[in-house]
Amino acid sequence: MRNYFIVGLAVILFLSVGIVTYGAYLNQQGELKISERMEERKLPLRGERAKVRKLYPRIKIPTLNLYADEMADAVALIDGRITESLASRNAIVSKGQPIFVVVNESIPMKIKEADSAIMDAQAKLRQAQNNYDRYLRLREHKAASAEQYDSAEMQYFAAQARLSEAQARKEELLVQESRQEVVAPLDGKLLMHYRQVGSYVQAGTPLALVGNFQTLYFDMPVEGAVVESMNIGQTAEIIFNDNDFQKVYHTSYESGNMGKEQEFNATVTLITPPLSEPAKIRTIRWSVDNSAGLLEPQTYGGVNFKLTRAELCLSVPLSAMVDNVRSAVFVVRQDGTLEKRNVRTGVDDGKYVEILSGLSEGEIVVISGMKGLTDGVKADVELEGGDTSES
Repeated sequence: MRNYFIVGLAVILFLSVGIVTYGAYLNQQGELKISERMEERKLPLRGERAKVRKLYPRIKIPTLNLYADEMADAVALIDGRITESLASRNAIVSKGQPIFVVVNESIPMKIKEADSAIMDAQAKLRQAQNNYDRYLRLREHKAASAEQYDSAEMQYFAAQARLSEAQARKEELLVQESRQEVVAPLDGKLLMHYRQVGSYVQAGTPLALVGNFQTLYFDMPVEGAVVESMNIGQTAEIIFNDNDFQKVYHTSYESGNMGKEQEFNATVTLITPPLSEPAKIRTIRWSVDNSAGLLEPQTYGGVNFKLTRAELCLSVPLSAMVDNVRSAVFVVRQDGTLEKRNVRTGVDDGKYVEILSGLSEGEIVVISGMKGLTDGVKADVELEGGDTSES
């Protein structure tokens, strides 16, 4: 019996070892097959070829500082009290048009005093002239001395000077009287009243602000390839997406405006330094058509800026960019593996971005599933439009 037990136990042990060994063999074979499948597996991705396309360059501007070239204060030129306002806020005024009346009550009295001084000077001049004429005749008959003649002549000239002085004083007062009307310094809108009727002001006090906001301006520092696509007369569209057009000066809105959907036309008016001179950074001055009356000189945010002239350039989708600074893409090699490649980019139109260096026309870049990709990974890339990449 004992021999049978030992034989049975040996058989059981043998079978157990066999089963364990076979299981280990199957497991190893499974891992090898999984590994082979993983090596043969290709990531399903989408791609697009680098092509020469027409781009309408677009620039996102976080903040846009608009200013007016034509803004000036209407200033009181004499001391006095404001007695009348001749133009209301937001009124359209012309250069030289009266806006306020400032009355200096002492001017009429001083004019009367000047008139009296003129009359007195005229009387004294007539007397001096008669005396001068008389001594002139006497001298001709040698009936008066040279000293008497010279004295009469001097009194005559002095009387002439006093009359001229009195007349000049009256002219000065008349000029001051004319300055009681405070006029608009330029054509535009009366944007703001600084003082109200009844206020006493001194000469040189600003009373109102007049501005012309039909055309506004902004300066844009630009470097690199962007400036190469701009020149004097270049036009662009500007869309103020995230602004409710609240106003600082409370100017009126013109009829027909489109509110937040309004598109504004801008034109390059100045480039400094000019393109003919070497420079890495230039300042582009734009003029903005504000005939809709929606804008004012202030800072706006969330602005989209799009050039209206197309540029032919090698480009790829923006979705191909690996990072926010647009410095690299994944390129599909001939063997189907991926290569992370550095590129230099230029302008974009919101969908495609210009490639200045790093890619050739016809090369395929990955535009999906960017997270986790590395050099050498195999990919099954489907091109936009239904074509497949060569691998």
